Amino acid sequence: MIHIPFPGVPAKAVQALARLPGSDLDSPDSATALVADAFGWFLDRPRDLLPLPGVPMGLPETLELGAELQLPMRGVRHPRLDVAVTSPTTLVGIAARRYQPFRPPKATAFTEPFDSRDWGPGMARYDSLRKTLAKGHGYRHLDAVTLVKQAYALRTQGVKRARGAVLVYLHAAPGQWSSGKPVDPAAIARHATEILDFGRAVKGDDVTFVPLGWAALLAQWAGVPALADHAAAIRDRFGPL
Repeated sequence: MIHIPFPGVPAKAVQALARLPGSDLDSPDSATALVADAFGWFLDRPRDLLPLPGVPMGLPETLELGAELQLPMRGVRHPRLDVAVTSPTTLVGIAARRYQPFRPPKATAFTEPFDSRDWGPGMARYDSLRKTLAKGHGYRHLDAVTLVKQAYALRTQGVKRARGAVLVYLHAAPGQWSSGKPVDPAAIARHATEILDFGRAVKGDDVTFVPLGWAALLAQWAGVPALADHAAAIRDRFGPL
């Protein structure tokens, strides 16, 4: 299936996200297409994007899709974020999910030499969680390994750019797959619990973790006249999120 973006969403929005590992543009349950349509609309007009609900960030200045944020190590695979937003005070990385948490989990591991660096006291909680995850004590639905890697990259680039860093976990709680088959309600509940647990584990560190539901984000946009049609179009195309 070829994804046709919304009017006003440049083709480069889809192209940028197609580079992401695990891009699922060809799937009817695509999270990549959702991000491309939702945030691609702001790609050439980032100042029209409001500060995200609950995110300490200020007014956006720049927006990048499929952003690679480099770690301070050579010869490693640097994490990518679905969306990176920069304000005068903050670098915000958005890790967007739709159905991924409810699919069979993929094996993930820390292959980068994170132990070789002193990340400072402001990342002690992420360090502790990383060591726990490395021992195999992970989550069933939340890809915590990827989130921790992204947090380290955000911290690195936030320091480099003299900005605070925020990792936003933008997630959905869909009642059914695009096929009409129900999503297991117990899985949705477990995912929500895991998000809360991750947030408690890293609270207070230099990279602020903010969980945000797609439904809450679309509700914010729907309340703004200039964005209401855009929010409605996303709901019409992708259904309840």
